Amino acid sequence: MKENISLDQLSQSLTGDLYYDDSAYHHTIRIAYSTDASVYQELPLAVAIPKNTEDIKILLQFASANGITIIPRTAGTSLAGQVVGNGIVMDISKHFNKILELNVAERWVRVQPGVIRDDLNHYLKPFGFMFGPETSTASRAMIGGMIGNNSSGLHSIVWGDTRQNLVSADVILDDQSEVVFEALDEASYFKKLIQKDREGSIYRRLNALLTEEENIQAITQGYPKRSITRRNTGYALDMLSDKTVPFNMCRLLAGSEGTLAIVTEAKLQLLPLPPKELGLLCIHFEDMIACMKGNVIALSHHPEASELVDKYIMDFTVGHPTYQYNRFFIEGDPKALLIVEFRGDTPEEVEAKAMALKAELMEKQLGYAYPYITGDQTNLVWDVRKAGLGLIRNLPGDSQPVNLIEDCAVSPEDLPAYVADIQDLLIAEGVHASYYAHAGAGELHIEPFVNLKTEEGIKTFRSILEKTTDLVLKYNGSLSGEHGDGRLRGEFIEKVLGKKVYSLIEEVKEIFDPKGVFNAHKIVNTPPMDTYLRYDNNKNTTQIKTYFDFSKEESILRLAEKCSGSGDCRKTEITGGTMCPSFMATRDEKDTTRARANMLRQFLTNSTKDNRFDHEELKEVMDLCLSCKGCKTECPSSVDVAKMKAEFLQHYYDEHGVPFRARVIANFTESQKLGSLVAPLYNFVVKNDFLAGLVKKNHWFCPEEITTVGRWYYIVTMGEKAT
Repeated sequence: MKENISLDQLSQSLTGDLYYDDSAYHHTIRIAYSTDASVYQELPLAVAIPKNTEDIKILLQFASANGITIIPRTAGTSLAGQVVGNGIVMDISKHFNKILELNVAERWVRVQPGVIRDDLNHYLKPFGFMFGPETSTASRAMIGGMIGNNSSGLHSIVWGDTRQNLVSADVILDDQSEVVFEALDEASYFKKLIQKDREGSIYRRLNALLTEEENIQAITQGYPKRSITRRNTGYALDMLSDKTVPFNMCRLLAGSEGTLAIVTEAKLQLLPLPPKELGLLCIHFEDMIACMKGNVIALSHHPEASELVDKYIMDFTVGHPTYQYNRFFIEGDPKALLIVEFRGDTPEEVEAKAMALKAELMEKQLGYAYPYITGDQTNLVWDVRKAGLGLIRNLPGDSQPVNLIEDCAVSPEDLPAYVADIQDLLIAEGVHASYYAHAGAGELHIEPFVNLKTEEGIKTFRSILEKTTDLVLKYNGSLSGEHGDGRLRGEFIEKVLGKKVYSLIEEVKEIFDPKGVFNAHKIVNTPPMDTYLRYDNNKNTTQIKTYFDFSKEESILRLAEKCSGSGDCRKTEITGGTMCPSFMATRDEKDTTRARANMLRQFLTNSTKDNRFDHEELKEVMDLCLSCKGCKTECPSSVDVAKMKAEFLQHYYDEHGVPFRARVIANFTESQKLGSLVAPLYNFVVKNDFLAGLVKKNHWFCPEEITTVGRWYYIVTMGEKAT
């Protein structure tokens, strides 16, 4: 980093916000952005919240001049550490969230990258359209992140992935020029090649790379076999070199994890709404391998989706405040459950499809129960599947499910043998795992239970991925399907795709980003996959004394650690529910359940103080929590922040005393009794705007009546800025 760097100067030049200094508030923001939904954690140099494209250009110019990388981020639900790093995290989720244009006749919509997938489809529904890719995080996953990871989702075997539905993208290149990536006919393509600018240089160098015969052969031989639709390893050179379709740089952009350019707008292809009638055949199995064989048969019946839920996930619905009511369809104690969806124009048509599959499965003695679910109850079934990532975080103890081999994909017909090999591998490593998700696409989210707080666990972490890459090669599969390589799997791309292809991937990065401005050390030149883990500094093992009883949760630290980072707390009022009202109002990451849990985890783990709760950063992140308990019921991991906030406040007050405002509120009834003794004077003060305003200001009460959480936040923040 150069000595002439001035983050103060950068902050003054931005319309948006920049958090970078050592003040408690800035440090709180930086810690909140130090992790995502992965196992990684690294404090960023700064966090930027740009308001417009000019802000983004200023950030890129600054990064280029000072040898810093910009880490683009939206919802922060990445599982491979894509948005974790020591550069400047640039969160575009707050201000780049507009739906810009809808063309009903041509079936496309133009959006900014901070638009949430489910919110977009809520807008599109009255017009009879939808954006197809549907991740389990769709209630908070944003279009920018979905492009970065080439997100797919549980209906991808019919609705496609993000790459297939991305028509064009407005992007900013490393020299801050704005260009459009879109499909090009032959004349337009050659026009790009002769341009005398940065864009023309990129096209010329890529053209040279993709037309050399040696490179073509390496790409053809190195990438996964074509029957695998989940193919997101490295950069999509195999897709970009496909001459049967017009050249479109969007095919390379999708899945590039923000390492090539910054997306400011995206034009998305829309699908008609699917037939309204649907049914789920929920096939119960006593064995995982039998389930995978049943999946192959299910696919021959052309379903809309075929998804796996295993015993671990089903067991964690028992007694859960929300999901205990979703297990009505489970019969007995299955080891695996295959949820197969069919759709049609009439109930009879849908049922006929499902019963045809049931008949074939029974004939081949696969499965033991086949409940058929229709109507609104199908949502309850799918909610169990979508909550899998969070539900398995309820596992007691320090050995927890880790995202590691959860994104490897093979052809569906290879799944029975692949799963058998994985089971043998994990038995040899001495660990158990949860298996769930996209059986229909050949990609199972297999999450081994590993204790990353120990050196032995970290060695196991690496060993499992190393050995799984051998299996990926054995089945000519894909190292990453939809979660991306990031800093988790990037280290193994060369092994899976071959040295020649990896050198081409490195060349692509250099063509677009020679200075490493865009999300450096992701996909290529990544740090070792077992470094910068959340628990690297977990040396303080002193028991934390608490006022509340946390024995059911094992400890307050374990309760905080249950947060998977999946970001369910980032959904908006459009999705509905309670969690998290403060985030719905502010749209600030620090006001999420996730940020509060992560902040507690970090300070309770690493603080050297006798009172580990005595940190201003914890006070900042807990301040706007309303203690509504929405997180206890709506968070799949049941992370009860309200309970943890109460515990924190007591310890903080032990150190600093109880504030006068808190005493006034706590003793409101008694104070009103005293006020009644001097009623005329009391009423005169509270009814006089000037005097009442002084009282409220001195006690940090809002100066006017509040009717919504959003109005409350506006008044509080405007008041703070005014003072």
